[in-house]
Parts: sequence; C-alpha cells; structure tokens
Amino acid sequence: MLKVNNIETWYDMIRALHGISFMVEAGSVVALLGSNGAGKTTILKTIMRLLYDLKEEQPEKGTIEFLDQRIDRKDTDQIVRMGISYVPEGREVFPEMTVFENILMGAYTRKTKKEISSDIENVFSHFPILRERKNQEAGYLSGGEQQMLAIGRALMSRPKLLMLDEPSLGLSPLLTKEIFTIIQDINKKDGVTILLVEQNVNMALKYSDFAYLLENGRIVRADKPEILREDEDVKEFYLGISTEHSVKGYKRYRRKVRFR
Repeated sequence: MLKVNNIETWYDMIRALHGISFMVEAGSVVALLGSNGAGKTTILKTIMRLLYDLKEEQPEKGTIEFLDQRIDRKDTDQIVRMGISYVPEGREVFPEMTVFENILMGAYTRKTKKEISSDIENVFSHFPILRERKNQEAGYLSGGEQQMLAIGRALMSRPKLLMLDEPSLGLSPLLTKEIFTIIQDINKKDGVTILLVEQNVNMALKYSDFAYLLENGRIVRADKPEILREDEDVKEFYLGISTEHSVKGYKRYRRKVRFR
C-alpha cells in the first residue's frame, strides 16, 4: 500500500532522515519505533507533506508511493483525498469547538451526508464516551478522551491508511491499553491499515504485524515483533530488560553505538 524509498528530509542545514526506506502492506499494522529525536514524527510529516514551504520541498531526495501513485510532490489535501489520515502527536483537537463539530471537521473532503452520518455512528461505536460528550467543548476533555476524538476525527475521511503519532503519549497504562485495543479493532473490523509511531516499544510490538526500529534518522532493525522482542539489544535499550550480556559504563555506551 505504501512504499517509502530512500527519502532524505532536511530542517534547514540539518539532515533529519538519512535514506529511509520501508513498506506498509495493506491490512497490516506497522510500527515505527525509536527514542526521541530518531526521526519517527519527521517520517509521518514528510509523507503528509507537512514539511513544506515556498523555498524547499521535502523530501529532498527519494520517492513515496501510495497505491502505486507518487505522492511525494502532492499537496496535503490531495493526499488526504487519496486515503491517508494523520493523527498528530499531542492530539491537536479544536478546543473551542464541540466534540461533534470536531468529528465533522474530519469529513471536510466529503459530500454525501448519508455516508457521513453513518460514519459518525461508527466513530461513536468505537468511542462511546464521545457520544456522551458530543455537545461538550473539546478543550474540556481529558487527555484520553482527546486522543479518542483525534482518532475519531481522522476516521471521518474514510482512510485506507491511518497514521498515528504517539497515541499513548501522556496516558495512563490503563488508557494506553484501551487505546491500543481500539486501534486493533479499527484495523481488524474496519479494515484500515495502520502506520504507528510509538515510544512505548513493548505495547507497539504487542499490537503490530511488523516493526522498524529507528536511530538518528536511520532504520537499524526491521523484523516481526516476536523476533525483535527476543533481540538482546532491543531488550536492553528499549524494553529495559537486562540480559546476561549486559554491561555498564563506557562498554555499554560503545555497545549502543555499535547497535545504532
């Protein structure tokens, strides 16, 4: 469904992505994992053409294809109309609009009122709390409710591919589990392909079909979750599990450098 081929993205003179390549198969949940500053969010913003001004086009190099069509030079609204929705880090709901108005904003590219009404009901079926809060201003929702609203709003464009940036950010473990269960339902029941950016490596590996591990703008690991979960370096540096080969101090630093 999605093919990213050797893309390079820059912030002024700083190269944020160093020849990133990966694929997302239709119907799958694919995770992009890594620490802060690894380039995960930059990848999603590059796909959506949100890193663009009149002076520079990003990615500077490489290509991005969605359903066999080049999208790396299309405008963001065209990309949305083709079937990609993006839930940004930090939710970014419209705080002074009601929950219902926020949901409707997700359908701005669509015209058929009957289908829109049906999709609103689908959003409420995934997130019953939003039905209860539909006339409340979004700024007064809890963090978990705002995350649900952001995902529900993104579903209103009927995406084929849903890209989620740190859906567990700032949430309790219980809410995180609930959000990931809903994401799994959206994938399995609605047939929406998911590209997931997440720092909670353990949770992401549990719910994904394939994962890419990023460090400093490069992909350093790519495999099935069950294999990555048993990798000694992944255990130590991302899951916090000490292994028989664990070391401390300078030796540990050197080992992590080699891992990257």
